[in-house]
Amino acid sequence: MLRPRSLAILALLAVAALYGGRELHLRLTHVYEYDARVTADVVTISSRADGWITDLAVREGMKVAAGDVLVKIDDRIAKLKVGGLQSQIQAVQGERAKLRAEFRLNEGQTEALMRTRTSGVIVREKALAALRADLDLAQLELERAKALFSTKVINERQLQVAQAAVTKLESQIQQLKAEHEQATGSLEEARSESYKLGVIDAQIAALAHQEANLEAQLAQQLVDVEDRTIRSPVPAVIDRTFVLPGEYVASGQRILLLHNPDEVWVEANIKETQVGKLQLGQYVRVSVDAYPDETFEGKVARIGSATTARFALLPTPNPSGNFTKITQRVPVKIDMVKMPKPLTPGMMVEVEIDIR
Repeated sequence: MLRPRSLAILALLAVAALYGGRELHLRLTHVYEYDARVTADVVTISSRADGWITDLAVREGMKVAAGDVLVKIDDRIAKLKVGGLQSQIQAVQGERAKLRAEFRLNEGQTEALMRTRTSGVIVREKALAALRADLDLAQLELERAKALFSTKVINERQLQVAQAAVTKLESQIQQLKAEHEQATGSLEEARSESYKLGVIDAQIAALAHQEANLEAQLAQQLVDVEDRTIRSPVPAVIDRTFVLPGEYVASGQRILLLHNPDEVWVEANIKETQVGKLQLGQYVRVSVDAYPDETFEGKVARIGSATTARFALLPTPNPSGNFTKITQRVPVKIDMVKMPKPLTPGMMVEVEIDIR
């Protein structure tokens, strides 16, 4: 029993027992999966306007910061349209300023004319009232003179003088009435001049609407100019470019792909028979094929609500009636907690989820 061969066999059995016990323990306390990949949100940068590419400022594998210029599209015609709209707005503003000055001038003249014509009407009304009072007095004197003439107290000449006074006042009243009517007509003409102010005010309002419309067109055109300089929406790495400087691109055409290297995660397809053991926040050890000597750590961030078969492009019907049960897979998202080296989307990894 103490021969070297026997000792070697015992040692191998002990090692096998220890390894088997360890494997059994790990299988009971961990979920292993080899069908896992590094994933990230890959952003497709497309053209937002038609035109020729004048500058492609990036190349594949290049790192860019958020807001860095990626692509420039020819913007000469767009800028010329901006200049044309700005000139139209300035012309409308000049015309509106002219109408406002004309409005103020007409307003002042109309107010002065209204005051003058109103004063003329009032003066004539007062003069007419005074003449009517004089006429009433002259008629009383005429009646008195007629009574005195009938009694031979005054002579005929005095009666004629009283009659002439009444006739003169009546003539003056008639003339003053005509002047009053003429002054009233002039006042109405002055009032009609004020209606022109309303016309000018309406023209100013129409120009204001026209300017607002041009401002909206200018804002839209400025957006078109801005869209011709495409910037990175996030800090990113350029994954692939599809165009070259000098090429013509249409609106919506794909130009390049990029992703944020700091926001990558692992997506593991776990068997449905093991999903019930998983919980959010469980520790995960990630083994990356590209870095076998490095240790990556993560945690369970999301457990899929549907199996991968539901996302397949081709359905798997069973018209023949022959059924073979296949274990389905549920996608599980694992956020990286410790990442000693950068990971690239698409890398194959193995995950070891601690379910204790």
